[in-house]
Amino acid sequence: MSKNYFTFLATLILFFNFSQRGLTQVKDSVVIDSISSKKPVIQVTNRKSFKSFLPGIAAAGYGLIALTGGPLKNFDHYIAEKRNERRPNFNTYADDYLRYVPFVALYGLEALGVKGKHRIADKTGLMLLSGVLVMGSVSIVKKATDKERPDHSDFVSFPSGHAAIAFAGAELINQEYGDISPWYSVAGYTVASATAVLRVYNNAHWFSDVVAGAGIGILSTKVAYLVYPPLKRLLTGQKNLRLSAAPFYQNHAAGLSIAGKF
Repeated sequence: MSKNYFTFLATLILFFNFSQRGLTQVKDSVVIDSISSKKPVIQVTNRKSFKSFLPGIAAAGYGLIALTGGPLKNFDHYIAEKRNERRPNFNTYADDYLRYVPFVALYGLEALGVKGKHRIADKTGLMLLSGVLVMGSVSIVKKATDKERPDHSDFVSFPSGHAAIAFAGAELINQEYGDISPWYSVAGYTVASATAVLRVYNNAHWFSDVVAGAGIGILSTKVAYLVYPPLKRLLTGQKNLRLSAAPFYQNHAAGLSIAGKF
């Protein structure tokens, strides 16, 4: 890849990792306590916890502003032109797999004995809820905006679903393991940023598409952490889900088996 794209990747990593951690050291801890503590705690999020949403809001807002034209849309075309000049025939399927790496890492760290903020059952619940939110949001916005891809293949360019999924997973890693070591957050956001770069480099998305997708992914996970505790109590009537999860491989297909009592 060219130097410009390495700069692009580094910028995404720095923005999403250090803005998430530097803007406020308070994640969604008041909500997390209501999941993990022995007695449910219901508190109103304070101003600092709201600030943790700002990077995601800014990224999603960037994409929406670019839809209206002006300098941001011109920058989209500038990036696309540079890509076409330097790597017109570039194509890879790596981004199709990279977007899921943070989710795999969530279970991989658990298997290695690295304990996050929640047990595996609650991590699974948070992951599933985040996935529903991110895919629902992406699908609705794609249909509403009807934006053509830079390769002219269809009209579902905005926002990038790959970037949204990858950054939703990165934010899960950040929420669960970021307080243990910031390098877990850096690793998650590095993979997500690489996914976003490859979507642009594959000529599948404009720059603003992947930035907006990143914002939607982050916000989806943050909302999942907010609504998961009351939703779980509403659906199960109990604090802790009795779930077990185990990977399996059968007939050349891999998957995750989840069983439990509700």
